Amino acid sequence: MWGTGIVGFGIYNYKYESGYEGNAPLSGLASRKNALTIYLASDFEEKGILLSQLGKYKTSKACLYIQKIEDIDIMILGELVQKSISRIKELYPN
Repeated sequence: MWGTGIVGFGIYNYKYESGYEGNAPLSGLASRKNALTIYLASDFEEKGILLSQLGKYKTSKACLYIQKIEDIDIMILGELVQKSISRIKELYPN
């Protein structure tokens, strides 16, 4: 658990140029009042292409919001999560 409502998978350590550092899950999800929230890397190869094939969703910089699982293609979601995790591991190899 990350905080009170995020189920996280894996862990990575990050450090910004400002010196701020911390830990975060490689991927995570949370059931929120208005949507299921999936936490992804903000940018990675094929993200736009995969999102165009996903189905009905909303997004922000690093979050994917899904109203109902039936609205999306689960296989595409799996690819999004896998590519997101690969990108995070590239950016933060330690």
